[in-house]
Amino acid sequence: MPTRVEFRFNRPQEYNPQPGKIELERDTTATPPGLNVPSCRGYTKPMNQTTRQSTGIAALDEHLGGGLLPGTLTVLAGATGIGKTQLGLAFLQTGQQQEGHRGIVFDMSSRGDSQNHGPYASSRYGWQLRPMAADESIVPEDVWRIDGELGDYLNVFQQAGRRVTRQDLDFDQWLDWKADLTKRLATAIFFFYGNFIRGVRRAVIDGMEPVDRPAESIQFELFEYIYHQILRKESDWVARDLLRERFRANQAEVDRHAYDFRQIGCLLLSTTRETMLEDLIGRPLDEGDVLSNANTVIYLGRVREGNRLARAMYIAKHRGSACSEEIIPFEIGNEGVRV
Repeated sequence: MPTRVEFRFNRPQEYNPQPGKIELERDTTATPPGLNVPSCRGYTKPMNQTTRQSTGIAALDEHLGGGLLPGTLTVLAGATGIGKTQLGLAFLQTGQQQEGHRGIVFDMSSRGDSQNHGPYASSRYGWQLRPMAADESIVPEDVWRIDGELGDYLNVFQQAGRRVTRQDLDFDQWLDWKADLTKRLATAIFFFYGNFIRGVRRAVIDGMEPVDRPAESIQFELFEYIYHQILRKESDWVARDLLRERFRANQAEVDRHAYDFRQIGCLLLSTTRETMLEDLIGRPLDEGDVLSNANTVIYLGRVREGNRLARAMYIAKHRGSACSEEIIPFEIGNEGVRV
């Protein structure tokens, strides 16, 4: 009989240290006197909003009032082949100039088709993505090895060629999916935490497929966990989820490698059924839709120009910043996206 796995997420404005939807074991024993346990109340002061993360495209940054706000979620939504992956890689590459480190790719693709991250990164930037294996056992303490090869790309499902929605699966298959995912969560935590303590401040999450109801998508549940329980959580609490009962023995290293999660920018690349930009702008948001909770939403779609279809984008939302209300034409050439 397959193991039943319960998914429950917290959606706090500020991290609330309660168990997440995908339950992880925690060391709940009493804290010995004198042991320094970092605060779990979260940061109370916002990041300086004048600090922006460039998208890697100067003209787009201008439309965004200077760029993206660190510590927030940006969603690029559009049909397959519209240019989301190339925009995401431009954002990651620019981390080399702004923060001294390129960003990382977390790929949720599961149907066996590649998103071409590797070929695009290599041809555009001479960047050889280093995949991290999702199905190998990890030793949590290895995260401290400065010379350790963590990799900057992780496909948690290894392009398994499997369906990802509840309506496509029977009850036992759905439970098997969740049980399989839970086994790989430790690797995902290792991947993000290990890169963040080394200075990475950008992440692209790709492979979100269109569904009728987000609550029935295994990818949506995985994203919710990654975003709320890793990307928007204090570094010491992410370390607790990784190290579990070994946390106290490694607390000195955890404190030494602390980072500010408010500096981390996240791009979610979400595939839509709609291909025309006009249809994307007019689409209703379902309850729980990731677009409704994002700080910034950029639609990418096709527009009619005479007897041809061209590419264009529209900034539907950019909280905390002025932004353009224009329909922004763009092209994809040998050097990537041009606005």
